[in-house]
Amino acid sequence: MSVSPPPLPASVLSGTPVVPGIAHAPALLVRGEVSESAILAFGDGGFSDPEAALAAYDAAAEAVAEGFAAKAAKVSGASAEVLSASAGLARDKGLRGGVKKALTSGQPLVEAVRAAVAQFVDVFTAMGGLMAERATDLHDIERRVVAHLVGEPEPGVPTPDQPSVLVAADLAPSDTAGLDPTVVLALVTERGGPTSHTAIIARQLGIPCVVGVAGAVGIEAGTPLLVDGTLGSVELRPDPVEAHRRVAQDRAERALLESWTGPARTADGVAVKVLANVADGESARTASQAPVEGVGLFRTELCFLNRQDEPSVEEQADIYAPVLEAFADGERYVVVRTLDAGSDKPIAFATHEGEENPALGVRGLRLCYDNPGLLEHQLDGIAQAAARTGTPTWVMAPMVATAEEARDFAARVRSRGLKAGIMVEIPSAALLANRMLEEVDFLSIGTNDLTQYTMAADRMATDLARLTDPWQPAVLRLVAITAEAGRHAGKPVGVCGEAAADPALACALVGMGVTSLSMAPASVRAVGATLGKVTMATCVEAAEAALAATDPQAARAAVRALLEA
Repeated sequence: MSVSPPPLPASVLSGTPVVPGIAHAPALLVRGEVSESAILAFGDGGFSDPEAALAAYDAAAEAVAEGFAAKAAKVSGASAEVLSASAGLARDKGLRGGVKKALTSGQPLVEAVRAAVAQFVDVFTAMGGLMAERATDLHDIERRVVAHLVGEPEPGVPTPDQPSVLVAADLAPSDTAGLDPTVVLALVTERGGPTSHTAIIARQLGIPCVVGVAGAVGIEAGTPLLVDGTLGSVELRPDPVEAHRRVAQDRAERALLESWTGPARTADGVAVKVLANVADGESARTASQAPVEGVGLFRTELCFLNRQDEPSVEEQADIYAPVLEAFADGERYVVVRTLDAGSDKPIAFATHEGEENPALGVRGLRLCYDNPGLLEHQLDGIAQAAARTGTPTWVMAPMVATAEEARDFAARVRSRGLKAGIMVEIPSAALLANRMLEEVDFLSIGTNDLTQYTMAADRMATDLARLTDPWQPAVLRLVAITAEAGRHAGKPVGVCGEAAADPALACALVGMGVTSLSMAPASVRAVGATLGKVTMATCVEAAEAALAATDPQAARAAVRALLEA
C-alpha cells in the first residue's frame, strides 16, 4: 500500500524537488529585464543603414559570447558545459541571419533582435524535447545583447548582500553557473523541470532547489522563506523557531554525511560503486578527491562545443588524458561517453542543420552513420589517452536503439583493447537490454533522456514536470527491466543520469539490481551514507514499493517511509 504525503498548508507552495536540503532566508527576486526607459531612449539607434546596425549587433553579440566564455573558463563540469553552449548560441549564424533579415525589412535594431529571437524560440519550442530547453537561453541572450546596445549592464542575478533564497520565473544557465552557495542558500523557480540546466547545475553546486513552483514570482522581495529541497515545499513566513530547528537539524545531518569516506556498501556489506560525472580535466581532478571509485560519465562533447573543425586524434588524446590521469591509481576506472552531439548540443563540424525534430533526429551515435571517421578518430584518441595513462577505460555510446548498433560499436571499441558499453536512453534499448548485453560488456542508464522519451514530455515544460520526474512508474519499470537483464547476464548496469543523485531513489535503484551510481561529486556523500544505513533487503523493499506506486509522489513517500523506519 502506497503512502501519500500529508497535504500542504495554505502558506506553503509546492513544486518538484531537485536538490535535497533545507534553507531559511529572505527571498531575493530575479527580474532580469532591460529597462524600457533605456530602450525608448535608444530608439532606432541612429544607424546610417542596416549594415551599420548589424555591425552594432555583431559587437554586442560577441561581447555577450565572450562573457559566457569567460565564466565557463572559471568553472568546470556541467556549469562549463552549459556556459560554453550559450557562448556558441550567442554567435549562432542563424540567429544573426534572422536579425539581418529583420533589419533589411526596416525594423529598428532592438525590435530586430527581439523578432529574430522570437522566431527561433517558436521553432525550438515546436521541436520540443531538448531543443525547447534552449528557449530560456535565447531569451537570456536577447536581454544581454539589448543591454549592451542601450548601454545598460547585462541583466542577471543580483549580488546578495545577505544570505538569501533566489526566486525567479526561470534561471538561465549563465545565471545559475555563477552562484555562490555561501550566500545563495536555495533556488526556487516557477518554471523548469527536474532535468533542466538549472537543476543540473544546482546539483553540482549542492544548493537546495525546488522547480516548477506555481506562484513563485508572486512572492514579495524580502519575504522569509523555508525551502525544503527534499519535499519540494516553499513555506512563506514560517515560524522562526521551528525554521531554525529544521535548518539546524539539516546541517547536523549534512555534517554527518561529510564524514563519509566510502567505499559504498549497504549495511549488510553489499558493494555498490559510487562514481562521478565529469566534463574535463579540472572537474576530474576535483572529483578524484571525493570518495568515488572512478568516473561513471565523462561527457566528451564539452571538448568540441566551441570548435569549428574536428580536432585531430592527437589533440583529442591530449584532451582526454588529464581526465584519465586523475584516476590513474590502479584501483579506479573511467567510463567515457563518445560524442553526444545534436539536439541541444550542436557541434559545428558534426551535427546536422535544419532538422525538424533534432531531439528525435541525428544525434549521438547516429552522427557516424554518414561520417564514420568522426567515431573512429574519437576512439583512436581515447585509446591513445588510455595507453598513455594506464587507467582502465570503458567506452559507451549514446542514443543506441538496436542490438545491431550495439554490436557494431562494441567491435570498434574492443578492436582498440577497451571495454565496450552503451547508454540506455531510448525505451527500445531498455526493452531489449538482454539482447544488448549479448553484444556489450556493460550498460549505463541515462535517466534524463530515458524519462523524456518514455513519457513523451519535454523536460523543460513546467506544466509537464510531473511527467519528467524520474520516479515515474513507467521509467522505473524500464530501469528494473534493464537491471534484471544485467543480473541474468552477470554484467554491470549503472545509472549515470540525475536520478542517481537522489539518496532515496538510489536505494530503490540498488534494490532493482543497479550496480553503480554516477553523479555530481557534491551528491556522493549523501548517497553513499544513505546506502550505508540500510540493508540490501530494505533496498529490495524500496524497489518493490516504488514500482508498485501509482505516481511519483506516492513512490517517494513509500520509499522514504521504509528508509526512515
